[in-house]
Amino acid sequence: MESGSVIEAVLERITYANEETGYTIARVATERSGPDLLTVVGPLLGAQPGESLRLTGRWTSHPRYGRQFEVWSYTTVLPATIQGIQRYLGSGLIKGIGPKMAERITLHFGVDTLRIIEEEPAKLVEVPGLGPKRTKMIATAWEEQKVIKEVMIFLQGVGVSTSIAVRIFKQYGETSIDVVRAEPYRLADDVWGIGFKTADTIAQAVGIAADSPERVKAGLRYTLSQAADDGHVYLPAPNLVADAVKILAVPAELVSACLDELVAEEGVVREEVPVAEGTVPAVYLVPFHRAERSLAGTVLGLLHSSRDRLRAFADVDWPQALAWLKTQTGADLAKEQDQAVRLALTEKVAVLTGGPGCGKSFTVRSVVTLARAKRAKVILAAPTGRAAKRLSELTGHEATTVHRLLQLRPGGEPTFDRDNPLDADLVVVDEASMLDLLLANKLAKAVAPGAHLLFVGDVDQLPSVGAGEVLRDLLAAPDVPRVRLTQIFRQAQQSGVVVNAHRVNAGQLPLVREFPDFFLFPADDPDEIAALTVDVVARRIPAKFGLNPRRDVQVLAPMHRGAAGAGALNGALQEALTPYREGMPERRYGGRVFRVGDKVTQLRNNYDKGAAGVFNGTVGVVTAITPDDHKLTVSTDEDESVDYAFDELDELAHAYAVSIHRSQGSEYPAVVIPLATSAWMMLQRNLLYTAITRAKRLVVVVGSRRALGQAVRVKGAGRRHTGLTHRLI
Repeated sequence: MESGSVIEAVLERITYANEETGYTIARVATERSGPDLLTVVGPLLGAQPGESLRLTGRWTSHPRYGRQFEVWSYTTVLPATIQGIQRYLGSGLIKGIGPKMAERITLHFGVDTLRIIEEEPAKLVEVPGLGPKRTKMIATAWEEQKVIKEVMIFLQGVGVSTSIAVRIFKQYGETSIDVVRAEPYRLADDVWGIGFKTADTIAQAVGIAADSPERVKAGLRYTLSQAADDGHVYLPAPNLVADAVKILAVPAELVSACLDELVAEEGVVREEVPVAEGTVPAVYLVPFHRAERSLAGTVLGLLHSSRDRLRAFADVDWPQALAWLKTQTGADLAKEQDQAVRLALTEKVAVLTGGPGCGKSFTVRSVVTLARAKRAKVILAAPTGRAAKRLSELTGHEATTVHRLLQLRPGGEPTFDRDNPLDADLVVVDEASMLDLLLANKLAKAVAPGAHLLFVGDVDQLPSVGAGEVLRDLLAAPDVPRVRLTQIFRQAQQSGVVVNAHRVNAGQLPLVREFPDFFLFPADDPDEIAALTVDVVARRIPAKFGLNPRRDVQVLAPMHRGAAGAGALNGALQEALTPYREGMPERRYGGRVFRVGDKVTQLRNNYDKGAAGVFNGTVGVVTAITPDDHKLTVSTDEDESVDYAFDELDELAHAYAVSIHRSQGSEYPAVVIPLATSAWMMLQRNLLYTAITRAKRLVVVVGSRRALGQAVRVKGAGRRHTGLTHRLI
């Protein structure tokens, strides 16, 4: 390869970064460039503004942007000039030093500053405003940085990106290098964000053979966890072996032999599971097998319990009770609703399902009103903060998220379980289509014997993000009592949102000209769709409907990638709604930049954050960024203020646009749905139906009629691999 040029420069600001490819455009200052900044392009992910970099690459000329430096690789170096040192320390790299303190320290020690921090940190107390406590903090942070740098250099040598290296360091600290060398596949289990592929790249770099049983077993476990991410609780053994062969590129015989070993070591469970055409050898990861058996056993135990904590309803005078109910709610129950109310109060487990406008909420309110009239203890819960808030508003009774209800402790273990059940006579769970197997199992175990458990949800929506199809499996089990509401109420028939949701669900195209709350803005090209989507959110909806574009409008995209996908739209919407402002702090992490006012979402369950954990899908707004303390503060949709250290920002993503899957259980005043034919494989009926049913007042579809037709036509993906229904028989 040709030998490149080398330049030393201070990274001033990153103007663009693509998280998936690492491609970055940045502005840097060199000794020669003076006040003018140079443009550098290339893989710079992980470098922070303020750092001094040694860049290897070549000079090129861009027809539009002029002379720029194309980076092939870089290393970070300690700055040598006073200005560089001040910028480096003031960039928020070392906890306890902000821009003002950096200026004071460099003013006092000059070019010697970094040597003093490294070799004689006790001298820092000479600087005005630096006491012994802060001095100690700076010295510790510096030491940590040094160890991180060593680990980073080693990890970069085996092909790991900087952001992943930070996570590895957070998990294993000083033992990072040993773990990576000796047990690279552990990383895929232990470190969030590292999949088998990254671990495999590292394993190859440290010399682990492609056909080693350790690698094949790790690949099998990875294949099962990928399947779980796609919603499957188990995989049939032939599918598992075939998928693992594709990933591992080793013979099927070796994979089958390693699968037998894994089963013998109890790393996975293999069991014959009944399906429509006989049985399949189902292979489960242990936690899913345990949860599926446990949930089925718990539901049957509750259903057939000899106790009844709502015994008052066993011999109630129903006509009298329902007449009294009408005096409270002001309306009669429809026939199906009447049936549902009686079922919930007389059966110990029941399911209530139905689409929008069919009166699910009114039915739930009626159940709660009657139960409380008999002084029953009622608990209402939903999987997300927004859904719980809505449930509270509809019933006039406090509702909480399932996570908070169970009081999950760090590590994810609930305070309430079989040995310490909830003190409730009736537990109602709304938006139950969102309940995955693991959470449903934790919830069911916390319901006391004799108490009633009512699942409420819309089974035609997308199933849960996590593995399982709990609501659908319960409805398919013949012994579980259920009511499906089908009648659309008169006032709901005036709503384009409700009417079109039902049309889409029935395989008919939505009516896009007949209603004042449902619009189609035609566009075919993904770039055109993206630009129009931003215009609709930032300008048109606020102008016509007076809605706040950040708080009231949500873009729901079928997929993440592409010009009209959630990823690119987030960047464009951030520029339109929360642009860069001079003097306002911002913090870059990988390809994202966070600003005060940004709408963000949590990407993983973190049981150590907030009062009772912060969970995947929680949405909030960035309220503060404090570089001195290395933290960013988010106010969540559960009105909780949560702090994130700068090295935890990989847990957050922007939420101006989210995938339709991530929007489940949430409701927004207005929903904008970009539909491009480039998302062809994703366009399915339950996806579009879920997106439309998230809107309270307004739906705007931006995109091609062809894509809309495809979404309505395609019935949806096949069923997930789950064994819950047969365990309930």
